[in-house]
Amino acid sequence: MRELLDDIDRWRSAGSRVAIARVVDIEGSGPRLPGAAMVVNEQGEVAGSVSGGCVEGAVVGEALAILRGEALPRVVTFGYSDDDAFAVGLTCGGIIRLFIEPLDW
Repeated sequence: MRELLDDIDRWRSAGSRVAIARVVDIEGSGPRLPGAAMVVNEQGEVAGSVSGGCVEGAVVGEALAILRGEALPRVVTFGYSDDDAFAVGLTCGGIIRLFIEPLDW
């Protein structure tokens, strides 16, 4: 998380809203451990990683929807058996749960 602070500070100083996605649970094989984080600003810029690249695109979409008010903060699940997760490339065989919320101070 500390490595994300410079990006968060820079984006917030520029007036951009930011959402944070954190790994809160994994089952089976997972690309990142709980606590891994990724931040997304409202322009779609990204810092950090929650999956080593395999679901980042889908997470950006979820984060942007939350920032636009189209979705509430929530836990999002990706897994090999989920059609959506397979479509975005989570092929490690496990399940990853992320909590995505706006970062409002």
